[in-house]
Amino acid sequence: MPVVQVYMYKGKTKEQKKELVRRISKDFQEVANIAPEALHILFHDTDKDDWGTKGMLASEIPPK
Repeated sequence: MPVVQVYMYKGKTKEQKKELVRRISKDFQEVANIAPEALHILFHDTDKDDWGTKGMLASEIPPK
């Protein structure tokens, strides 16, 4: 029972998450011979105020 944990900023749609599940499951099946029925994928949606990177909060990083 493999578990994949995906940490990302909040804001992805249900459709985007469904596509990620589909692609991750496909890759696990093709590369590691693990059936999608045996794979668990957990999404951790995090506010940018709760994520530190590059020495600061992600919410403080200017947009590109």
